[in-house]
Amino acid sequence: MSAPKFRPLRFGVTRAVLREGQPGVRYLRADQALKDYPDRITDRLRHWALAAPERSFMARREKLAGGMTGEWRHLSYAQAWAAARSIAQGLLDRGLSAERPVVILSENGLEHAQLALGCLVAGVPFVPVSPPYSLVSQDYDKLRHVVKTVTPGLVFAADAQRYGKAMQAVLEPGVEVLLADGQIEGRASTRFADLAATPATAAVDRAMQATGPDTIVKFLFTSGSTKMPKAVINTQRMWCANQQQMAQSMPVLQEEPPVLVDWLPWNHTFGGNHNFGMVLFHGGTLYIDDGKPTPALMPETLRNLREIAPTVYFNVPTGFEAIANAMKTDAELRRNLLSRVKMFFYAGASLAQPVWDSLYESEEKEVGERIVMATGLGMTESGPFAIFVTSPEVKAGDLGVPAPGIELKLADTDGKTEVRYKGPNITPGYWRAPQETAQAFDEEGFFCTGDAVKWIDEGNIHLGLKFDGRIAEDFKLATGTFVSVGPLRAKIIAAGAPYVQDVVLTGINLREVGALVFPTPAVRALSGLAPEASLREVLECEQVIAHFQVVLDTLAQNATGSASCIGRLLLMHEPPSFDKGEVTDKGSINQRAVLTHRAALVAALHEDAAHPILKPAAR
Repeated sequence: MSAPKFRPLRFGVTRAVLREGQPGVRYLRADQALKDYPDRITDRLRHWALAAPERSFMARREKLAGGMTGEWRHLSYAQAWAAARSIAQGLLDRGLSAERPVVILSENGLEHAQLALGCLVAGVPFVPVSPPYSLVSQDYDKLRHVVKTVTPGLVFAADAQRYGKAMQAVLEPGVEVLLADGQIEGRASTRFADLAATPATAAVDRAMQATGPDTIVKFLFTSGSTKMPKAVINTQRMWCANQQQMAQSMPVLQEEPPVLVDWLPWNHTFGGNHNFGMVLFHGGTLYIDDGKPTPALMPETLRNLREIAPTVYFNVPTGFEAIANAMKTDAELRRNLLSRVKMFFYAGASLAQPVWDSLYESEEKEVGERIVMATGLGMTESGPFAIFVTSPEVKAGDLGVPAPGIELKLADTDGKTEVRYKGPNITPGYWRAPQETAQAFDEEGFFCTGDAVKWIDEGNIHLGLKFDGRIAEDFKLATGTFVSVGPLRAKIIAAGAPYVQDVVLTGINLREVGALVFPTPAVRALSGLAPEASLREVLECEQVIAHFQVVLDTLAQNATGSASCIGRLLLMHEPPSFDKGEVTDKGSINQRAVLTHRAALVAALHEDAAHPILKPAAR
């Protein structure tokens, strides 16, 4: 059988250098040095405003009545540069600083982008906040925590009607409110258009020139699990170095200005640093996708991908799953999406093999070759890009080798190997949290990620590393046997595809491993029940129970011991709660938060008190 044909894609780093340290410690780096990078990312904005002033920096569909979207509204590089300078002047006039930064509550948008650029020019940090903290939360606890942590001098929301209630609930009277549309009753506010019309003076140029590698550009909050989120300090050095690392690891970014169609939220490092920064660094164009990988919003994403052909495309596994399913029957989507895309890239969770296979099948059918599905590893504290794959032959769990300029410390910990980071893209710490900062770094100054890794091939270090779970998620059974959560969770999702969205493993200090399974919407079709049937009714019907019994029996037959055998399984009719931190902005599950907030249910599962509990037949 001949090897599959891939659309050509160069990999910038294909060899690594390994050195031994103290017993149980090794160090891994790329075999090439990090090249020079700018002192400030705003230099790239100014460059493209001069070199390609009319090129679209960003575009978003106009909002119409009834939640519909219309034609694309474009923002050129020249317009973005002019707006950034005017906004910067307004921020300087207000005396804003790292002690009184700009907080941005609303989702991705052209006003959001312009305000962020204005902050960059002025040297005033900005804080993009997860929109659900304002729109979904009922108690606003996390939003209050953000505001208390950063003490903003200015808070922006695009839409007063949607964000006004949250702003009234958490903001002190002295905090200035900036709005793009509408007013908040009983509260004075500034219009975004007025701020953006501030005449720029020479003070703007002096302020930008005064910024440098150590200037704080933003605070990005971690998702938080059982504790409140931490404010990760992001500097100019971090962002610029990381973009150069990406450019060397992914040469495709330098072949032509990248075109992205992207929904990933800017309050998260994947969307806000990786993708936003990539477009700015390379003079590309970002089409803001108001869709999302949910049943209600995915049609908008598919509409956009039928119209705009990206050169590289980024998403989370649930997004690629929806696209894979749509491409089976949507010829227009296949034709446009695959017309010039050179690389797909996923992160945030494991991509199930059936999804991978489906994408490849559609690609080969449409264009006669496969598109490389790339991935790697990173986190908010690493800018995020840290590790990237080295060849087209990527398998689930593969990570690759470190980007140029970053050194990995591979430290044996509790029977696993933790990967730790040191490099110019690593955060200096957490804002106003000296104790948490000190705890995050080891004695050699390496950031402790909590991610476990192992070699793809112990005989070939140049293939790099693969993911081996989160050390903090792993646990012991009562027998003392370690359960490796990440790999086992991935096996369950793959075995249950396409009906398993996510899994939380249980059994800490107990006799056997349990699984709380969160199903996908596709499980309704499996049930054969009417559309109005509740999810509980769907999950308790005979057809669904029988299907998952087969999945559980198959997993049991392939298990090699108690740590890899699912002894009991419960289908979850109540979805993970954002308010309780059980799910992140990207839709991935938070294992620790689910176990904490559903402790009674976990106890019932292992006491045979929950219903209906599935157990392997061969027990």
